[in-house]
Amino acid sequence: MTKIAVFASGQGSNLQALIDASAKGELPARIELVVSDRRGCYALTRAEEAAIETLVLSPADYESRSQYEAIILEKLLELQIEYLVLAGFMRLIGPTLLAPYPERIINIHPSLLPLFPGKDAIGQALAAEVTETGVTIHYVDEGMDTGPIIAQERISVNPGEDRRSLEGRIHALEHHLYPKVLKQIFTGGNANGKTRTN
Repeated sequence: MTKIAVFASGQGSNLQALIDASAKGELPARIELVVSDRRGCYALTRAEEAAIETLVLSPADYESRSQYEAIILEKLLELQIEYLVLAGFMRLIGPTLLAPYPERIINIHPSLLPLFPGKDAIGQALAAEVTETGVTIHYVDEGMDTGPIIAQERISVNPGEDRRSLEGRIHALEHHLYPKVLKQIFTGGNANGKTRTN
């Protein structure tokens, strides 16, 4: 059973999908820790309801990103965490965490990278009036959503579709795809390059 830490900053719907998949035996991983940079975010409530340990640290309380990440790393090593799984964590990961976890930090992003990196990818896609978008799962490097792509899945953007509708469909896709791809990674399967269209 792979030991993972999930990093989240917001509502935590992807965290919940991973909690549920783990509980059902669909994800061969145990979520040992949820890390957040935002006190009071709903992801922490989800973690507490699932009896998962939490670590909440505000970067503003530390002199540097390396000092902030060093505290997180200490906890990760204590719990023998094998993979870091980002699920709506709105902060770049720095060298202090990247170095000890090469190709073991994974992120999910609501666009077909390299299109629409960074914040509000769904809003970016709607503003660009694209006819399709989707979800990307990738390894994390020092850039903003620039790491090697593991898997992508596409969905069409319906003519005149509003943000709420598209967000709902993308979230549903994320909640299906993330546990499936993580399972492939944790069991040694080759998830690289898998692209599907819905």
